[in-house]
Amino acid sequence: MVKKFDFLVIGSGIAGMSFALKVAHKGKVALICKSGLEEANTFFAQGGVASVTNLLVDNFEKHIEDTMIAGDWISDRAAVEKVVREAPAQIDALINWGVDFDKNEKGEFDLHREGGHSEFRILHHKDNTGAEIQDSLIKAVQRHPNITVIENHFAIEILTQHHLGVNVTRQTPDIKCYGAYILDPKTGKVDTYLAKVTLMATGGVGSVYKTTTNPLVATGDGIAMVYRAKGTVKDMEFVQFHPTALYHPGDRPSFLITEAMRGYGGVLRTMDGKEFMQKYDARLSLAPRDIVARAIDNEMKNRGDDHVYLDVTHKDPEETKKHFPNIYEKCLSLGIDITKDYIPVAPAAHYLCGGIQVDLNAQSSIERLYAVGECSRTGLHGGNRLASNSLIEAVVYADAAAKHSLQVFDQYDYNDAIPEWNDEGTRSPEEMVLITQSMKEVNQIMSTYVGIVRSDLRLKRAWDRLDILYEETESLFKRSVASKEICELRNMINVGYLIMRQAMERKESRGLHYTIDYPHVKK
Repeated sequence: MVKKFDFLVIGSGIAGMSFALKVAHKGKVALICKSGLEEANTFFAQGGVASVTNLLVDNFEKHIEDTMIAGDWISDRAAVEKVVREAPAQIDALINWGVDFDKNEKGEFDLHREGGHSEFRILHHKDNTGAEIQDSLIKAVQRHPNITVIENHFAIEILTQHHLGVNVTRQTPDIKCYGAYILDPKTGKVDTYLAKVTLMATGGVGSVYKTTTNPLVATGDGIAMVYRAKGTVKDMEFVQFHPTALYHPGDRPSFLITEAMRGYGGVLRTMDGKEFMQKYDARLSLAPRDIVARAIDNEMKNRGDDHVYLDVTHKDPEETKKHFPNIYEKCLSLGIDITKDYIPVAPAAHYLCGGIQVDLNAQSSIERLYAVGECSRTGLHGGNRLASNSLIEAVVYADAAAKHSLQVFDQYDYNDAIPEWNDEGTRSPEEMVLITQSMKEVNQIMSTYVGIVRSDLRLKRAWDRLDILYEETESLFKRSVASKEICELRNMINVGYLIMRQAMERKESRGLHYTIDYPHVKK
């Protein structure tokens, strides 16, 4: 079946929903969710949103400088300036959609400070800011008559001239996106969604790793689809591992212990209770995430431990419960009282700084296709994301995509020549064990060889093993009826390959990409 919309939005986090809300007054919007509307990385973001609001002590220049330093000076300065300067207006937009940021007794924003920030500038809602934003946006989206929410559907591939029989390569100058093939897993049918403008907002890649703070839907689908359509993907080697995920074996995803807890005064300790960050950085537990994650990784490997501890037992118990109610409840459910006990933590794959390359209008290298949020590479994060910059990046770039696409979408028509999905010659899906086992192998390969610390030898080993999985999976995909599981596996292998290959190409330690063959040179 062929369906037509003015705007096709693939992904339902803060990026996809805020874009949908900003264009819906001009046309019909389809919002495709892989599972439910609330199942997005946004929902799990505890820390908050970075924005300069207290002009008595803070200013744009400080926020720009902090971002450039965290990004190891390879951030795109134009992108950094755009996000920082446009942040306050987008905070107002979030408040207008119903987001309730915490305030102090004077009625001013209760600002947190996180690692890498020189001032208190993180707006938050308790310790579940992402959930507050997601809930507010969901309500606004559901109220809008022009937005059709399509839950539990899966985008398989975007439509380009390739589907009209044209040989599209990475050198083709004018690749255009006409929509996407979307699978309804319930019926097994693949429909053709034609659109004037398509927005990719599919989030991150955490599920490629064995331990991650991301929801398990984060399989890099948008990045893999755009790469297969010959779009440009960049900076995939920069995967941020959150230093402090709750260590509780068997939990997938891992529960996040927000960085704000270190901003609040939390101290990292080894399993025998000793502090260790003084060996690595003068900023101690408030050093940027890449430094803290490597320090923890190093302590765990040297000592043969599975985790370290985060200690807030010296803080006022009532204050701790007030600031971190969800963390307090979660730990208590596992028998850990954070006001009296140390919290066991270990690093977990958390955020991708690279992705689909876009310009300042959030346009990808493929015409009529925009990308926002974690699946995009705006240049803001460079080699390492500064804490709480990602939610604000998502709304600033969703705004840019909305403004630009509204100017041009009247010039576009639907491409009715796109053929419907053809699954002739395929059989019913293969045994599920083939897919689930391959997924576990991808997790194992990526965590072992392409994790926090890398080497040429480890990356070569990852290449050889991923290559076998790639061949097996492509063969399986060609002979099987399309299913969400086989498509996710393909995407995970594709994304794993991109992280590994772009890591191999970077012959230096920079930001989040740390390799023992090219140690970091202090300037």
